[in-house]
Amino acid sequence: MKQINGSSLLVTISEDLSNEPTLKVWALDKPDKKTGGPKCLSSLSVQNGRKQFPISAFAALDNLSQLAVGFANGSVTVVRGDLINDRGAKQRTVFESEEPITGVEFRDGPTTTLYLATTGRILTLTITGRGQGQPAKNLEDHGCGVGCMTVDKESGDIVVARDDAIYFYGVNGRGPSYAYEGPKQLVSVFGSFVALVTPPKADSASKPSMLRRFVGGQANDLYKSSTFALLDTDLKYVAHTETLLAQIRVVFAEWGDLFLLTLDGKLFRYHEKTLSQKLETLYQRDLYVLAINLAQKAGVDNSQRNTILRKYGDYLHKKGDYDTAMQQYLKAIDNTEPSQVIRKFLDSQRINNLIEYLEELHEQDKATVDHTTLLLNCYAKLKDTEKLEAFIKSGTNFDLETAIAMCRQGGYHDQAVYLSKKHGEHDRVVDILIEDSKDYEEALDYISRHEPEVMYPNLMRYARSLLEHCPHDATHLFIDYYTGRFRPRKDEPLVAVPATPGGAASTVQNLASFIPLPYRQTTIIPTPAAQDTTQKDSSNGELAAADDSQGPSEYDVPKPRTAFSSFVDHPDQFIIFLEACLQEGNMDEKDKVDVHTTLFEVYLEVAASKTGAGKLEWEAKARTLIDGKDISMDASNVLLLSHLSNFRDGTVLVREQQGLRSDIFRSYASAGDTAGAIKALRKYGPEEPQLYPAALAYFTSSPKVLEEARDELDVVLKKIDEDGLMAPLQVIQTLSTKGVATMGMVKKYLSDTIERERKEISNNRRLIESYRGETDTKRKEMDELGNKSAVFQTRRCSACGGSLDLPTVHFLCKHSFHQRCLNQVGDEEVECPKCAPTNNNIRAFRKAQEESADRHEMFQDALQRSRDKFGTISEFFGRGVMAAPATE
Repeated sequence: MKQINGSSLLVTISEDLSNEPTLKVWALDKPDKKTGGPKCLSSLSVQNGRKQFPISAFAALDNLSQLAVGFANGSVTVVRGDLINDRGAKQRTVFESEEPITGVEFRDGPTTTLYLATTGRILTLTITGRGQGQPAKNLEDHGCGVGCMTVDKESGDIVVARDDAIYFYGVNGRGPSYAYEGPKQLVSVFGSFVALVTPPKADSASKPSMLRRFVGGQANDLYKSSTFALLDTDLKYVAHTETLLAQIRVVFAEWGDLFLLTLDGKLFRYHEKTLSQKLETLYQRDLYVLAINLAQKAGVDNSQRNTILRKYGDYLHKKGDYDTAMQQYLKAIDNTEPSQVIRKFLDSQRINNLIEYLEELHEQDKATVDHTTLLLNCYAKLKDTEKLEAFIKSGTNFDLETAIAMCRQGGYHDQAVYLSKKHGEHDRVVDILIEDSKDYEEALDYISRHEPEVMYPNLMRYARSLLEHCPHDATHLFIDYYTGRFRPRKDEPLVAVPATPGGAASTVQNLASFIPLPYRQTTIIPTPAAQDTTQKDSSNGELAAADDSQGPSEYDVPKPRTAFSSFVDHPDQFIIFLEACLQEGNMDEKDKVDVHTTLFEVYLEVAASKTGAGKLEWEAKARTLIDGKDISMDASNVLLLSHLSNFRDGTVLVREQQGLRSDIFRSYASAGDTAGAIKALRKYGPEEPQLYPAALAYFTSSPKVLEEARDELDVVLKKIDEDGLMAPLQVIQTLSTKGVATMGMVKKYLSDTIERERKEISNNRRLIESYRGETDTKRKEMDELGNKSAVFQTRRCSACGGSLDLPTVHFLCKHSFHQRCLNQVGDEEVECPKCAPTNNNIRAFRKAQEESADRHEMFQDALQRSRDKFGTISEFFGRGVMAAPATE
């Protein structure tokens, strides 16, 4: 009996050994009107050459166009025709054999192939299409039992079950086989599974006879058990196995489930579990490889697949198979929380596995800062420099800050520098070279190769360290930048120069002159070892700095004072820098003042630390800065610095330039430098007379000073006496203040002064008498003019010289004029033309005196400048300065 898939047709074959088997086609959806049962569409007798043998196999195409019936005598009959509509059918015996037929199956396609199975062979026979009519082809010389052959509808392959394995046969012959030991009674295909029924064990261990092999074993007892198993041949596992108490008669699939019919009339239904249920079962049995394969076969998404891989990794980790576990974690890295895996491998013995996982995280761009830190720590712990370099040079995505920090912390400074250079972290490169590697020359070289906006901040940041360890090159870099001549250093290959024999220092120096390295001291003659190194480097064509043909970079030159703090504790380099800045002519005035003042201060500091000739040399340099009329320094700063450094020459020069000559003398006097005071007095005394009274007081201030200036005291007294700088009484008071000078020292001065005063008194008395006589005479004349009449005897005109005639005008000054000669206008008052100029002068002089009487500042100024104070007072008293103001 066989139901046609996808239809309501049922094909049955009934047999009776006394008659030929009868084949009928039933329509289950069409009831018979007479009986009420299914309607029989067609019926025919299957021919077997009138040989009465039981039917051992039966197969039909889905459209019932062809059917094949196998008999136990080894013959196969094929029925062709329209059995559904009962339009007749043809039968033909297509195969005969001495071995009984145990199975027949159709393989439909461009050609219809009939697979035949006997107890000893597997054959194929083309019944339609190309190759029709040819004899059966032998596929294999091993047959199968009855019911142990079926067809896989999905693939079209023939499935044969034998005691040792399950075999698949395709168009080209035998395909894969899957070992499964044990006798087989029935085989069926259910989806991706192969259903097998194993007969019960035989009571006798005798060898199987031909009949037993044909019928599948001894006669089945109703009460003997049988075993049912479901195999997944693709994944090679037993999906289900079960022992039933009764013999299984039929295995068939319907409605998506598998059914078993036993001899005792029971029907068992088997439903396939869902994928999640299958996986859960496999998890419980630790069959993770099978679960992975099952999920892959089912086409699950990556998330679910990675979950299985992670579970498998956890299982392997518990078993101690760390390497294999890590492989699973790596496969599931997309959907796995890294911390879950990392915690499992933090043991130092598992560090290689941890490195492998962390590297994969970086490859997948899933690493965080902590992952990068951990990976670099692992490299550092293993001291695996090669892997560390490979990691940072691989281009893998990782946190740059963390990687550099860990390299620095672990002592991998070269790798940290490489990373910083690769990512353009110029500031960090310099920081590593100086703070970690202590490679100051390399740091300075790196700084000098960049543009000003990068070079300058780094130079200022590490100026003190660079000046301490690379004073020459660092100073010249400062000079180039602050004088506007800086340009980034470039490299170009050197031209190989053949070595000359002898190795003379001059030859090497000539060779070095062709290598224009910035900041290089070309005047230093290298040692023989340096000669060999230089020649070797040149011959190998290494890199050197480019020439100076390129102009300096354009940038804003900073003020020199911004670099001053960098040269603390480096006075020699500071002096070189300041002197180079002074040579630059385009500085503004304020910058010049800063540079001059600072350089002057540094000169004095260096001079203070020297002795002897060295001290004099540096003081001379300081003196040249301030020796001149136009110095770019504030006088107060120079005075302060000179005073703090006890540099008296500086104080003198500035005070001299500022006209403070008296301060110069007082500075010598306060310092007790008598020789300096005498020198200043001789130099500035003629221009500053007030220095002599100060010198007199100083020379007589102590016996020591008086002893040092004994001869000079007479000169001072003489000058004071000649110029009247002090009154004799003032001189005596000054000399008697300290009680140092003796009477014998000033005896000559006093005698001369007294003699001169006597003469002056005598002269003054004579002048007084003469002034009194003149005054009396003038008073008499005034009285006569006011009280007595005047007699005019002049006969000629004082203007024209002609004889006087009326009208005539006579003046009291004894001058007479014709009236016509006076040019009088109206009643205008007439003045003597001859005496008018003199009178005008007198009136103007008197008016000037009256006006100057209120200008007391003029009196004070004249009094201050005058040597004869009393004479000046007398003069201004005569002008009326001290007269009481007139009252109205």
